[in-house]
Amino acid sequence: MEPIKESGYTREYPYEEISEQNNFKSLKKRKNKFIVGISIFFLTAYLALPILTSYTTILNTPVIGDISLVWIYSFLLFIMTWTLCMIYVKKANGFDKEAEKIKEDAVGEVTR
Repeated sequence: MEPIKESGYTREYPYEEISEQNNFKSLKKRKNKFIVGISIFFLTAYLALPILTSYTTILNTPVIGDISLVWIYSFLLFIMTWTLCMIYVKKANGFDKEAEKIKEDAVGEVTR
């Protein structure tokens, strides 16, 4: 096993063994489920705009003066993007902390 250089010291991680652990498989499954779900939601919301504007007149409905639903929907897409970005970063940090714990536990088991 080749040593991994981290923060000025060398540490070896048994990646093959880690990949076989149930807690790692569970983390990977939850992470993939989150990423696929948020990606489907994001793409559906974004692809709905050109579809609705091209094939329907629903978004042409005026709401406030000359402001139609298409402007509101487009503005909400920006808010949705920033919100999803913040949610993703928060969840990814949690996944990273859990992955680090799994790695540290694996190193602890090897040295015991």
